[in-house]
Amino acid sequence: MSDEFDVVVVGAGPAGAAAALTARRAGASVLLLDRSDFPRDKACGDGIAAHSVDVLTELGVTEAVAGYAPLPALRLVAPGGGAVARALPRPAYTVPREVFDARLVAAAVAAGAQLRRHTVRRVEPRADRVVLDGELSGRVVVGADGAGSVVRRALGQPVNPDRHLALAIRGYAPALPGPSEQLIVTSQRRWPAYAWSFPIGDGRANVGYGEVLRGEPLSRAYLLDRLAALLPDTDPATVTALRAHHLPLSTHRPAPGQGRTLLAGDAMSLINPFTGEGIFYALLSGALAGEAAANSPQVAARRYADGLRRRLGTHLRHSSVAAWLARRRRVVDAAVRAARRDDRVFDDVVELGLGDGRLTARTLGMIGIGLPGGDRAPKR
Repeated sequence: MSDEFDVVVVGAGPAGAAAALTARRAGASVLLLDRSDFPRDKACGDGIAAHSVDVLTELGVTEAVAGYAPLPALRLVAPGGGAVARALPRPAYTVPREVFDARLVAAAVAAGAQLRRHTVRRVEPRADRVVLDGELSGRVVVGADGAGSVVRRALGQPVNPDRHLALAIRGYAPALPGPSEQLIVTSQRRWPAYAWSFPIGDGRANVGYGEVLRGEPLSRAYLLDRLAALLPDTDPATVTALRAHHLPLSTHRPAPGQGRTLLAGDAMSLINPFTGEGIFYALLSGALAGEAAANSPQVAARRYADGLRRRLGTHLRHSSVAAWLARRRRVVDAAVRAARRDDRVFDDVVELGLGDGRLTARTLGMIGIGLPGGDRAPKR
C-alpha cells in the first residue's frame, strides 16, 4: 500500500474542508479527496448564516465571505399569504459555492492538507485503518461526500426515505428590485415546500424551489413551474445554471460513524428539516469529526458521537419537533403572524432554522395564541 495518512477525508465541500483543517491543526497528516477539481459549482442556496461564519472564525478562515455584501434582513411569506420582514439577529451572506468551497479548500491546503482528485469506489474498514480502493489508507476516514455518500453506503446505511428527503432546483437570476434581503416564499398548494431568492450583491440572486418528497417523482419542468409560481417577478427565461439536488433531512440520520469511519455534513443527513440549511451543520460536524479523527483514532466514532450530542443534540431534537409541527400549514401561518408581532419570536425562528436555536416556551405560546382562524388566502 503506497499512501498512508492519519486522516483521509472523502469530499472537499464545507464538511470535508472543515474536517481537514481541524485535523491538521491537531497535527495529523491529512489527505483530502474529491472527485472534482476546484473551483467547481455545487447546487445549493449559497446562504451563509452568521453561525457558519462563527465556525469558520474558530477554524482560522476569516476570508470565506470577503467581498460579499451582508444581507441584513429576511422576508418570509407564509402558505396563507401573510408575511413578516425583519432584520436578522446577525447578517447573513450569499456566496456562490464555486467561490466559497474553493476558499475553504485553499485554506485546508495552506494548513498542510494534501488535496487529490480521486473518486472513491470501495471502502474497507480494518482493525487499525480504513483502506480506500486498495491503494489509500487512513487511521480514520471521514466521509463528507454528500447526499449520495459512498462512505455511508459502505457502512450499510441506505439513502433517506421519502418524507425525510427533499428535492430542490437552483439557478441564478437578476436580483429582484427592492431592499437587499433574503426572501422565502412558502407554498400552500404543495407543502412542505418553498421558493427562495437570495441576493448575491453583484446584480444576481440565487433562486430556487424545493419540496419534501412524498413518493411521487418530481420532474424538472414541475420544479421550474413551482419556482415561477412562487417568484412571479423572476422571469424563468433569465434563470441560468439550473441544477437539481437532493437534501437528506436530519429527521432520518444514520449513526455518526462506526469504528474508524465517520460521517459528516450531508453524508450524515445533517440538513435542517425546517429550512433546508446545511452549511452550518456541515462546517460544525466536519470540525468535530476532524478533531475526533486526529485525537482519538481508536475510539473516533464514539468520541465524535459524544461531541455531536453535546453540541447539537438538543437543537436537532427541537428542529425535528419544529419540522413536525410545520407540516401543518396553519402552524406556519400562525408562526409568521407571531413573528410579525414579536421580534423575539422572529429571532427564535431564525436561530432554529439557520443555526443551533431551540423552540422556546414563549415562541410556542405565541404560535398557539395565533392558531384559531388562520389565513385563508387563495392557493399559490
